[in-house]
Amino acid sequence: MNSRARRALFSLVIFFAVCAVAGNVLQRRVGAQSAADESQLRDNLKSFTNVYALVEANYAEPIDGDKADAAIYDGAIPGMLRVLDPHSNFYDPKAYARMREDQHGRYYGVGMTIQQPIQNGKVYVVYPFEGTPSFRAGIHPGDVISAVDGKSTEGMTSDLVAKALKGPKGTHVQVTMIREAVPKPQTLVFDLVRDEIPHPSVDLKYEIRPGIGYIHLTQFQETTAQEMIDAIDSFQNPKGLLIDLRGNPGGLLSQAVDVCDHLLAKGQTIVSQRGRAYPDQNYTATHGNDGKTFPIVVLVNRNTASAAEIVSGALQDHDRALIVGETTFGKGLVQTVYNLSENTGLALTTYHYYTPSGRLIQRNYSGVSLYDYYYNHAGAQPADTSNREVKLTDAGRTVYGGGGITPDEKIESPKSNHFQDDLIYKDVFFHFAPIYVASHNVDKNFQVDNAVMDDFKKYLTSQNIEFTDADINGVSDWLKARIKDKIVTIQFGQLTGLRTLADWDPMIQKALTYMPEAQALEDHVHQVLAQKAEARAPAQ
Repeated sequence: MNSRARRALFSLVIFFAVCAVAGNVLQRRVGAQSAADESQLRDNLKSFTNVYALVEANYAEPIDGDKADAAIYDGAIPGMLRVLDPHSNFYDPKAYARMREDQHGRYYGVGMTIQQPIQNGKVYVVYPFEGTPSFRAGIHPGDVISAVDGKSTEGMTSDLVAKALKGPKGTHVQVTMIREAVPKPQTLVFDLVRDEIPHPSVDLKYEIRPGIGYIHLTQFQETTAQEMIDAIDSFQNPKGLLIDLRGNPGGLLSQAVDVCDHLLAKGQTIVSQRGRAYPDQNYTATHGNDGKTFPIVVLVNRNTASAAEIVSGALQDHDRALIVGETTFGKGLVQTVYNLSENTGLALTTYHYYTPSGRLIQRNYSGVSLYDYYYNHAGAQPADTSNREVKLTDAGRTVYGGGGITPDEKIESPKSNHFQDDLIYKDVFFHFAPIYVASHNVDKNFQVDNAVMDDFKKYLTSQNIEFTDADINGVSDWLKARIKDKIVTIQFGQLTGLRTLADWDPMIQKALTYMPEAQALEDHVHQVLAQKAEARAPAQ
């Protein structure tokens, strides 16, 4: 057995050992583990190692290091975990390092997002983060990374290019770019000094309407709570707040708790964890909002999950916010991450999340394929709530458990047509914008007028993309928003582009119309709580 195969097999042995430790902890709480159980575990592990040795010795082709790792990391362990639930997960060294980086919210590199379209295999700059070495050097969205430190990127994946761009703070990296969208493509060489690159979870915050703050929160990482506090404080006595949690996959529980702590009253319950191997845990607001209240609308969709659902559920149960949008994902399983050998990790489900009213966030996953669970869950969510658990908010409103967070007001995501899907698939806006910027002056007052649309139509024709006037006119606002987004991102940075889309976004605009209802909810819960307090007070 070669060294990589032994290393991969050793990881599996460690995996089983961690599971055994977890099992022993569980058995100490629910009953003694029998000698037969321990013997069965040893026999199962021995059976697996025997099977693996037989495969390695007799398979038709040699099992090299990559295949050995894949057999363990991508096959045996994930397959075993999927039998348990959809969220218990094994992280190989690459995935484990990425997870830790995401949790920290920072890394050392040059500060750009890159992508590799399926169509041509080139590695493009999507955009440089503002204030980073890439942004300061003048790198543009649409630039093609042709070499890093003199080594061609041809045949390299975007992950390998990203790895080459990262490195210790203060070190140099030479990046060769091809700027294609000019009359004659230019080769540009940038000498960049790597720096700490923040990756904020609040990627957009601004006053979207007079007195109304808008915050887009992408995930929950180590810096999230402080970012949210700073964002809210930057509005200075807001008349209302719209928190956009669409597409937020969750993250660190501690940060979700701290975000709620800043918005709820001291002593209010935020979330509880219930499991078998460890004691139940209840989280409450320990600091509170010091009585500072304002109406809050929280915008969610079917991809709002986990920690984002904890925040949505807590604010809804305490009538602190009006939840609008779509029913959320329904991920209420809590994973404890165990650090294994070889820089690998095991995320094992150890708890279930419950909202303050006692609602289970997790939706049913029994008898559902992994694909349908993740990608077809909208169709699996029953419109009929008669079979779901019913709970009450502080003010007595009815809420439902066992299937994500059901919004107080439904806002459907816009549906795209074939023409729109084709433009997105072919990255039309991304490739058109550099061509336009190369031959036009773009200032702060830039708008997509008829002349810009004529240039865009000519570009579509040059790319053999078929369209009709009806196609263009039917989605003209959508087209103009995306054209403007990509053009101003090149000229002024990604924050200007994000704001352009937010100003247009029909779900955001609809959510803002519910601010009066959020204010009425805030007023009503204060009245109900005052009445309850008066009823509890002893008679004089």
